[in-house]
Amino acid sequence: MNKIGIMQGRLSPPVGGRIQAFPWDAWEKEFKGAAAIGFDEIEFIFEAQDCEGNPLFTTEGLDKIKGVSDETGIQVNYVCADYFMERPFFRVSESDRNQSTETLKYLIKQCAKIGIKGIEIPLVDNSKIETEEEVELLTECLKECLAVAETYNIRLVLETSLNPLDFKALLQRINHPLLGANYDTGNSASLGYGPEEEVLKLGKWIDNVHIKDRLLGGGTVPLGEGDTDFDLVFKTLGRISYKGSFILQAARGENELEVAGRYLAFVKHYVQKYLG
Repeated sequence: MNKIGIMQGRLSPPVGGRIQAFPWDAWEKEFKGAAAIGFDEIEFIFEAQDCEGNPLFTTEGLDKIKGVSDETGIQVNYVCADYFMERPFFRVSESDRNQSTETLKYLIKQCAKIGIKGIEIPLVDNSKIETEEEVELLTECLKECLAVAETYNIRLVLETSLNPLDFKALLQRINHPLLGANYDTGNSASLGYGPEEEVLKLGKWIDNVHIKDRLLGGGTVPLGEGDTDFDLVFKTLGRISYKGSFILQAARGENELEVAGRYLAFVKHYVQKYLG
């Protein structure tokens, strides 16, 4: 059965009022909370703020991640590298672009040391692709990083706001076996992309799925209260025999653990119905 996980930071109070941020004071505790609720994994967050202090960046930190993962049974299969939303590969100086490229190469090597499978690169909001020139710069940087990924067998997974045809064209353009796609159910609903249109076009490239609910053209709402057609989403993922994980990145609530437990039951229902 597909594994179900949760985005880091969703099992503890928000950091600085932000919806998503690395939970500096609670990240190890979250592994124990995830295990108690019944999750299989946590998607780790790597962001630009204090990035060199992130556990993924140091030998001591990697040891801590592996230790708490082994202790709780909660896996870390993917890293959500929000770093590249704040420091994208385009609309920046050449030196900044080179720094981002080198950071991704280093992150690839670090992730390989503790068995992480892939790194998700968000290309949304501040890092949204807008021009052909940006596509060319992104392609150049990713191909350089994918050459390093080959050595360590780490997948690079893109999350974009491109329409399905343009997203598929980008994946075909870069054309690498270690390149994949993230499918975010809520973001797609907000943009008006239908599950069949998107999932069937991206098919073989979909490596991981973020579970979220949003209103068409609007923001995130609790699961089941927005415009995401979860029956059609999971039914279509079943058509492509999706075997990857589902990562909860849903709306927050006052009691983080209680909300996460309800959301877990919500996703399990659909997994069992269409993919079990």
